[in-house]
Amino acid sequence: MAPVTITPPAIQGISLSSLRRQSSLSTSSIGTKRKVICFSDFDGTIFMQDTGHILFNNFGCGSERRKILDEQIYSGERTFREVSEEMWGSLDVPFDDGFEVMKEALEIDSCFHTFHKFCINNDIPFNVISAGLKPVLRRVLDHFLGEEESKHIEIVANDATISSDGSQWKPVWLHDTELGHDKAKSINDYKDSARLRADDGTIPMIVFIGDGVSDLPAAQEADVLFARRGLRLEEYCVENKLPYIPFDTFADIQREVTKIAKIDDEKTKGQGLPSNFNPRANMWRRVSSKTAIPIFAAMTPKDEKMFVWPEIFTQLKAPLNDPPLEVQELSAVAALAA
Repeated sequence: MAPVTITPPAIQGISLSSLRRQSSLSTSSIGTKRKVICFSDFDGTIFMQDTGHILFNNFGCGSERRKILDEQIYSGERTFREVSEEMWGSLDVPFDDGFEVMKEALEIDSCFHTFHKFCINNDIPFNVISAGLKPVLRRVLDHFLGEEESKHIEIVANDATISSDGSQWKPVWLHDTELGHDKAKSINDYKDSARLRADDGTIPMIVFIGDGVSDLPAAQEADVLFARRGLRLEEYCVENKLPYIPFDTFADIQREVTKIAKIDDEKTKGQGLPSNFNPRANMWRRVSSKTAIPIFAAMTPKDEKMFVWPEIFTQLKAPLNDPPLEVQELSAVAALAA
């Protein structure tokens, strides 16, 4: 099958002068002691396009069949995992040939390089958390960032077995769930290991960056949520009055992370609290409780609940009437950073 010509969409609403200001951001250490961990979606967030869609449209089921399959997920007719297995299974292309098309079609966020160097220089772990395939994502990052920079990024995603002739692509799911990858569990596992590694008991500030409603399972575990402006995650947050910070490029995220980290650092000092005190610790413990209904989940529209929260909404309790403490805390942090 001949590749379909793909033209990456232009970034809307960003002027040349704005991009110049963004590129002038410093990547040096900001000097704060508060530990920060970043988790980011990949497709539509770090890159403007979806790696899987490029492959499916060119070498697999095609765009029309993919749209039908997407509708089956949203309607609840089939699970995300079932549909994904059909999409990946439809591919018939050697990995290297598929990558040649991807690298021409993909466009990385214009300010991601600078942001990632900022993370490295400030000892901020940056993790990709994705429903995609790890071999694909790693190859893309190695190409666009270079292997030296790419190695600093941990990828939490599904694995895959791909035959040498490309006739068989089979996902190896990270978790035995209907989604294949439980992003919320991945973040909680990381937080648990971070607590164990911390000599001073400090609980890191969790930052999540995303673009779509499917990012909500991970977003609900975050202290600070960034949503790409104009896409479905921002629309969802606005519709449901969920606290978030919009961004156009990763330069916006860098400025806000710097601001919030400094405010958080000064707040703990100003209150005479020990340096390892984190006012969000109780919030994280409550949200990650096995018996708790996540706040983002409780506010999810009825027609999206089973897709985004398949395990929780089999026995969903009534939605909350008043904003709970964890939402108020996150709103306060976002307000301070504004």
